[in-house]
This record gives sequence, structure tokens and C-alpha cells, in this order.
Amino acid sequence: MTVSDVTSAPVRRRAGAPQRRRPQHRGAIALFTVPFGVLFLLFYLIPIGYAIWQSMLVIERDGTYGQPKQVFGGFAQYALVLQNAPFWESVWRVLLFGVVQVPVMLGLALLFALLLDSPLVKGRRFFRLAFFAPYAVPGVIAAIMWGFLFSPNLSPFTDVTRAIDFLSPELVLWSIANVVTWVYVGYNMLIIYSALLAIPQEVYEAARIDGAGQWRIAWSIKIPMVAPALVLTTIFSIIGTLQLLAEPQVFRSFSAAVSSTFTPNMTVYATNAVPNTSLAAAFSVVLALATFVLSFAFLKFTQRKAD
Repeated sequence: MTVSDVTSAPVRRRAGAPQRRRPQHRGAIALFTVPFGVLFLLFYLIPIGYAIWQSMLVIERDGTYGQPKQVFGGFAQYALVLQNAPFWESVWRVLLFGVVQVPVMLGLALLFALLLDSPLVKGRRFFRLAFFAPYAVPGVIAAIMWGFLFSPNLSPFTDVTRAIDFLSPELVLWSIANVVTWVYVGYNMLIIYSALLAIPQEVYEAARIDGAGQWRIAWSIKIPMVAPALVLTTIFSIIGTLQLLAEPQVFRSFSAAVSSTFTPNMTVYATNAVPNTSLAAAFSVVLALATFVLSFAFLKFTQRKAD
């Protein structure tokens, strides 16, 4: 056998060596992927790109009464955003809202999920439905309902609402927080409860053999094992907090303390209604970046704690 015969002979795989499989049915994979890609492009990437482009435009006129036209202005709109005090006041307002409301909401959601998962609680189906039912109420309807309950002249609890003005400048933010908490506790509870159901029963049995009671199991096993669900719901809550719009917009009909720039999204809505679409687009881009930074920072912080 010559050297050329050896080099040209096929190389045999060793016994037991894993074989690399080529992906099959590539056409079917592409067929199922294309619809998502098209929708993702049309309703996500293109609107984001258009908003960024719109935020780069400014309006110019030829003379005092000339025809307005949009021209490229670079970062001129973002300079106006940085100088807009009401917008940044609204950002700090919703951040304060989130610092208080999100822990309260997720704490109640965790408590309700632990109660539903406890063997000591009877009627789980009823309580699961009762806790989740507020989420089935649209946010606008919930805000109208609570607005009537908080209004001194319309509420059936007039003695309470006249003694405590829930729609005053000092309390209206927390009245809105009450509405958001009432609506979304059940939604977050279901996410955490689903994570509790995924915990293997063998873990509980081993803990009971070691003499752990229900409180010890909840504190040392259940809560640590649903930590990823808590991180997920926290990120959802951070995004929802910065996008707060429906509830304060409804509360404008009940309280003069809620202005058109009460939250960042209300500022965007009011600016676009002027109309000043370019400045509204700049507000939206800055708000989206702030949401991304806060969510990413929280995710990195939790990952570092886990490590």
C-alpha cells in the first residue's frame, strides 16, 4: 500500500465517537420562522427605526408665515428633552411609584401564591379565581371604578373619603398605586404559583423527614426556588411602571392634581397632541432607553447575587 493510498482512504470514526448530525428539514424550519420574522420586522423593528428617525427631525419655516417643513436636525430634539423639567419630574415620580408599589405588589403576589400552594388551605380553585379576577377587569374600567370610590361626592363611603382626600396632590399617586396593585397582583401570583407547582414533591418529602414544618419549607425551599419567577415579574413590573398611562389618564377626570405631564407616557401623549411628533418621538426613545437600562441593571444585579 502506497502513501497516496493511505492518505486517500476514508477516515474511520472511532467506536462510540459522537456523530455530528446536520439539521434536517431546513425548509420546514424556515417556513415556520418566516411569519414570526415578518411580523417582528413590521411591528417591532420598523416602528422603532421610524421613531428614531422621527426624533431626528425638526420643523423649519421660510419666514414667519412660511410653509413648515421637516428637515434633519440631528440631536436637537434630544437637547430639548434634557431641558424639559416636567418630563424629568414625571420620570422621578414614576420611579418613586415603582420603588414603593412594586415590592408591595410582588410581596402580596408571593404571599397569595404560597397560600394557594399550602396544604393547609382549602378551596384553592375558588381563591385562585378570586385572586386572579381583578386582572380580568381592563385597567381603564378599574381606574374608573376606584376613581368613583375615592371621589368624596360620588363614593358610597363618604365618611372615609371626606376625612381622607385620596385625590389630593399628596395621595393621588398612591391611589393610582392602589389601582395598579389591585389589578396586577393576581397576574403575578399565577406566574409565581406556576413556579411553585414545578418544584418536585421529593424536595418537600425530604424536608419533612428532616423535621421541617410548613413555615420552614416556605422560607427555605419555596421562596429560593421561585426566585427566577420573582426576577421575571420584577422586570415586567419595572417596564410597566415606566409605561404607566391608563390609570393616571382616567384619574385626571377625578383630580386636578393629575396634570397632562404626570407620567412620562402622558408627557409623550400631550406633546404629540400639540402636535410635535418629533419631540414626542424623542421622549419615547429616551423613555425606552431608560426602561432598558433599569431592566438590564436589575437583571445583572440579581445574576451577580445568584453567583
